[in-house]
Amino acid sequence: MDFSFSEEQELLRNSVARFLADNYAFDVFRKVSRGEPGWRRTIWKQFAELGLLGASLPEEYGGLGGGAVETMIAMEAFGRALVVEPYVPTVVIAGGLIRTAGTEAQKQEWLPRIASGDSVFAFAFAEPRGRYNLSDLTTTAKKRGTDYVLNGRKAVVIGAPFADTLIVTARTTGERRDAGGVSVFLVDARANGISRRDYPTMDGLRASDITFENVEVPVENVIGAPDEALPLVERATDEAIAAHCAEALGTMRVMQEATVEYAKTRKQFGVPIGKFQVLQHRMVDMFMQVEQSASMTLMVTLKLGEGTEGRKKAASAAKVQIGNAARFVGQSAVQIHGGIGMTDELALGHYFKRVTMIDALYGNVDHHLARYASLSSQ
Repeated sequence: MDFSFSEEQELLRNSVARFLADNYAFDVFRKVSRGEPGWRRTIWKQFAELGLLGASLPEEYGGLGGGAVETMIAMEAFGRALVVEPYVPTVVIAGGLIRTAGTEAQKQEWLPRIASGDSVFAFAFAEPRGRYNLSDLTTTAKKRGTDYVLNGRKAVVIGAPFADTLIVTARTTGERRDAGGVSVFLVDARANGISRRDYPTMDGLRASDITFENVEVPVENVIGAPDEALPLVERATDEAIAAHCAEALGTMRVMQEATVEYAKTRKQFGVPIGKFQVLQHRMVDMFMQVEQSASMTLMVTLKLGEGTEGRKKAASAAKVQIGNAARFVGQSAVQIHGGIGMTDELALGHYFKRVTMIDALYGNVDHHLARYASLSSQ
């Protein structure tokens, strides 16, 4: 089969690679991730000018009419540069949910704002005791007149410190963990009754724990049918998994390349350590894990548009491969580098931290092994 990119996709790939090489060196990442506000709006607007924020959105709403492959291209480049801007919450999740299930009014209002970089979203779905179960919700939304009243807590909301709009999952009917009764809301991040505790994550991103106390949300801010949003949330998280697989692939490529280069120059007993056969074998194993991850990333990307069961199995299979491969590549890279491998001044440790965080997003290896087994037995 021909898996080569189209001419337009190659142009996108080359343009984002050049832009990040010129504007996102490692020292820039360190400075931005440690300073305030933890990202650069100027870079976000430049992403919009390059077409990255609208690459996967329909043309009639200001996008470029692409899809999951364009997202994969962007995310792999972002992984290589350790980009901290909230691309997945805004473009993949918010853009995907609104494009798939939003009303025409919601599409007209929000999709052009995403493509132009005027809106920044965060996805508030995880709860302190949810443990990757998307329907395990204690956050509630009760209908009152023309509004819903939102109460509850969300944990580790990536990008929330600088988001202007939140995508929030809440239970509108049923009991905790019921598949039915889940709804999704667009919520103004500055609405009355919202309080946040902001903090940096280990990989240089920013996140928040958010509390909702009698937050009023207009009924027109519901995405999709009330009480029936769990399939939408599952699809959005599978699309996010595919995007983060591409990001992890980019980080693994950097770790593997840096390790090979280091082994050529670091000498022990008067010869480069790359001459030692045991390290050659280890670096070959690293290369194989990266290439297998590239294949799995492409597979899940292409299967996002297929049926629900096939999409879910592909997402879980890719998440398992990426999680295991990232751990092996990261640990091997640090081991071959020796004591400097986890020093703050060396980029390698920061890449390892990023893939470690990706492993925990939307379900770790154990969770997705169980999910895949469950889907396969049906």
